[in-house]
Parts: sequence; C-alpha cells; structure tokens
Amino acid sequence: MKIFKEFKDFISRGNVMQLAVGVIIGGAFSAIIGALVNHILMPVIGLAVDGGLDSFYTILPNSVLADVQDGTVGVLAIDGNWYLSLSKIDWGLLINAVINFLLIALVLFAVIKIFASIQKVKDAALAKIHHKDGEVEPTPEPEPEPEPAPDVVLLTEIRDLLKKDK
Repeated sequence: MKIFKEFKDFISRGNVMQLAVGVIIGGAFSAIIGALVNHILMPVIGLAVDGGLDSFYTILPNSVLADVQDGTVGVLAIDGNWYLSLSKIDWGLLINAVINFLLIALVLFAVIKIFASIQKVKDAALAKIHHKDGEVEPTPEPEPEPEPAPDVVLLTEIRDLLKKDK
C-alpha cells in the first residue's frame, strides 16, 4: 500500500498541518469579524442610513407586481409595492461584504505587523547574544609555535650548511 504511505507522509508534513490550522483559525476569525460587522457596525450604519444597508437595492424591470395588495402574497419592496417575484440588485449586500473584507484585512495587517516586530526584537536579541550586532569579536591570540624537535633542528642546520657550500 505505497499510496497510503505517500499520503501519510504528505499529511504529516509540517506545511500541510500549518495550513489546516490556518484555515480553521481563519474560519473562526471570519465568524468574529462577521458578528462585529453584522451586529455592531451595521446597526450604527442603520442609524445614519434610514433602513440600513438592507434598503440599498435596485428593483429590476422584470419584477412582477402582485395583483393582491393586502400583503398575503409576495414581497414588499421599499417603493411600497408588493411583488410576486422581486428581481433586484442588492447594493447593500456588496457594501457589507466590502466592509467585512476591509476589517479582516485591517486586523490581519495588524497581526502581521505585531509578529514582524516581535521577530525583529527576537533577531536583535539573538544577534546581541551571538555578538553579531556589529561588534567585532576579539580575535584570539595565535598560539606560539612549538619548538621543533632536536633532530629536526640538526637536519635543518645540515641542510643550511650544504646550501652554503654550493
């Protein structure tokens, strides 16, 4: 079962596990941002915009007006008409998605900046520990060469005398 072994090796690699954790945390983070936008920001925007962003839509001409205007059939639009089928372009939904995106991007930017500054401080501390922070490490004094053995000294003298005689 070579395929199972290869699959196990693929799954147990660090990158795949980190990606899985990132996706799960990203989903939970998206839920937090969605709650922030839908339950805190949108009500505040609703105070400024009459009806909130849900009222930002354009009714398309293929919408069908209801024959009965008593509210038992169809959908009530902001123009006061009842529609059997309401085709609309929902601008408020788009604005809501853009706000969600901008908030998520802003928070992720802040998190990345924080981690980058922590990493920078960590690298500086490690460099200081290892004397790589621009300081020159003192070079150790070279050890004196040991004196040659007496037979080496004798052979060197003989060699020098032979060179001199030539």
